[in-house]
Amino acid sequence: MPGDDEKPLDPKGARIVAKVRRLMMIASLTTFIAVAAVIGVIGYRVFSGEGRAHQAPDVNAPWPNGARIVSSAMNDERLALTIETPDGLEVRFFDLKTFKPLGRLRLGAQP
Repeated sequence: MPGDDEKPLDPKGARIVAKVRRLMMIASLTTFIAVAAVIGVIGYRVFSGEGRAHQAPDVNAPWPNGARIVSSAMNDERLALTIETPDGLEVRFFDLKTFKPLGRLRLGAQP
């Protein structure tokens, strides 16, 4: 075999090989811990109830005849719909979790 006639390493070379092995072990252990942490976080997110979608509630909001949505905006808690009615513009606010109406703001001329 070609590898049978190798000479043993001198002490300096043996120290370098031992140091490289030690660094490889540290790098492998660090990578294993990082992968385990990522898998743990993914498992926590999958099996905890926070990431699941909630069923949309059945809400019937009264809508004026002839109204159309001009624009919409939302943040973490509320949905704002700007609608154009025959009486003028109106902004309606809804809770995003329950879709219940929170308020209404009429824009335009008052009768």
